[in-house]
Amino acid sequence: MCGFVGFLGQPERAASEALVAIVERMSEAVRHRGPDAGGTWADPLCGVALGHRRLAVLDLSPAGHQPMASRSGRYVVAYNGEIYNHLEIRHEIDAAQATPPGGPWRGRSDTETLLAAVEAFGVCDSLRKFVGMFAFALWDRQDRVLYLARDRLGEKPLYYGWQGQTLLFGSTLAALKRHPAFRAPVERSALTAYLRHGYVPAPMSIYQDIHKLPAGTFLAVGPGGKQGRPQPYWAMREVAERGQARQFQGSEAEAVDTLDRLLRQSIAGQSVADVSVGAFLSGGLDSSSVVALMQAQSSRPVKTFTIGFDEPAFNEAVHAKAVARHLRTEHTELTVTSEAARTVIPRLPALYDEPLGDSAQIPNVLVSQLARQQVTVCLSGDGGDELLAGYNRYFRSMQFWSQMGGLPVGMRNALGSLLGMVPPHRWNALIRAAGPLLPARHRDASPSDKVRAVSHFLRAKGPDDLFRFLASLWPDPVRVARGAPEPRTLLNEPCQWPALSEPEHRMMLVDATTYLPDDILVKVDRAAMGVALETRAPFLDHRVVEFCWSLPLPLKIRDGQGKWVLRKLLERYVPAELTDRPKMGFGVPVGSWIREPLRDWAENLLDERRLRQEGYLDPAAVREKWNLHLSRRHDFSHPLWAVLMFQAWQEAQ
Repeated sequence: MCGFVGFLGQPERAASEALVAIVERMSEAVRHRGPDAGGTWADPLCGVALGHRRLAVLDLSPAGHQPMASRSGRYVVAYNGEIYNHLEIRHEIDAAQATPPGGPWRGRSDTETLLAAVEAFGVCDSLRKFVGMFAFALWDRQDRVLYLARDRLGEKPLYYGWQGQTLLFGSTLAALKRHPAFRAPVERSALTAYLRHGYVPAPMSIYQDIHKLPAGTFLAVGPGGKQGRPQPYWAMREVAERGQARQFQGSEAEAVDTLDRLLRQSIAGQSVADVSVGAFLSGGLDSSSVVALMQAQSSRPVKTFTIGFDEPAFNEAVHAKAVARHLRTEHTELTVTSEAARTVIPRLPALYDEPLGDSAQIPNVLVSQLARQQVTVCLSGDGGDELLAGYNRYFRSMQFWSQMGGLPVGMRNALGSLLGMVPPHRWNALIRAAGPLLPARHRDASPSDKVRAVSHFLRAKGPDDLFRFLASLWPDPVRVARGAPEPRTLLNEPCQWPALSEPEHRMMLVDATTYLPDDILVKVDRAAMGVALETRAPFLDHRVVEFCWSLPLPLKIRDGQGKWVLRKLLERYVPAELTDRPKMGFGVPVGSWIREPLRDWAENLLDERRLRQEGYLDPAAVREKWNLHLSRRHDFSHPLWAVLMFQAWQEAQ
């Protein structure tokens, strides 16, 4: 786990020291990702330079130093991530030829394996062989071609873009900004997309002409800057469509056995390191399954880590502690006050050098800080929700549509419009007056928000439309962002959704190709790397992913709950009563924070004159939601947090 940077420009007649000075300055922006060592490499005759910061995890010796040249000298790489099967690839190379090209192995690092694989098999075939998480920049000195590549699921970041005649690339936007050619302004259409999604969806970034390399692709830039489009070597959509066309035919018990075996294989590979390894444990199904299988393969107690909060509604620590006690892990729990959690907020713009509107970034930073005190690598349960139907929005969409979708379209539209015409405060007063007569689950603090959702649901064209509404922070972002239309993304273009028969599978695939790489994995990577902690996600081993997409829907959703096959797997290791509860998520009460202790901070960022002067957001639309939130008649914490994070990011630039 590391960070890298680089650029490809015009051939330089100046000494290589000039290029090295620039790339060293860029590398300083990723020092937090790799505090153990740093290195640079430059070829002024080609105008190319690479910089690297290392967090040593495999082969802690200088033999793992980067940028690294292949044994023949043809290739030079700067690389971030881990190739878990690199020893198997070494054995394949050794079997094909007596020694790697140019001589024997120099060390035990997977970086050296990567280079040898490229020399033996080529770039594309090597990528298909790799099992892992990675992003890299590879320079071919013979053909003068630069390759940029990213892992299948998008666990590791890679930004790139032309600034004038110079191609910049690296692990963070902050690193690109340190190159003297960087002039990119904010991309307004990306801001519009950010307001809908709560993140900037790939391939966009928040800056014009700077892109994220999509997951599962590589890009080749030839002599003279000749560049094609990113080329896929693995695609989630193809995997999903193929898996559902050729579904798993075994019994339910065989499905559980297969998932058990594949996750064990993934966890075994991801537990290999020359440093200490632990795991995050929330007490939910995903992290509990990872820890259970990790402990089952370990001869000593696994180190597990949980953050607790003093607000009971947001505190999962008690559940994690019960699971840890049953599995006999070496458990560390830290209860954090709201005041302590809020101290993280000023650091977010620097950690997330692109706006991210997911407030779960706060507990992710805190639990990463806790884990880094004892370990250098931590396994997580990320990916289970998207692969095995864990999100409530899948069920809410289908439940509502099964109840109301059969009504005539005209009747649903009329009823939806009628509900929308009643002022929110009237709904609040009416429902609160009837509160004693209603079931507890319907006594909501902001009942008009539920009515507003029902009004929209009634006018929806189908379950896909319902899902789109539930996954959108600002359902009409063009009204909020000034000066740009909304770009086409998978979420807002249902006609581009894959050919999967069940709506739930279509929703899962949209999440797996957008929300997972651009929100969940960004949130975890930046939080962990901010304290030089490597995170690994066993569910995202592509062999696990491909198996999960082959499972029929009843093995994922049953009796109104998702993750059926995972529940059955976990019951082999942990009693169901310890994990069988409604999904909580991993959040903090930002809605109440911005009304009370953080109100001055929020008011400053949302000041009407400031918004008007900056020119990015419509003051009237923002202030309308802010005032309604302050009135306590509505909870608009999620869309407001996205705006606040953009404003805080902009202030920090």
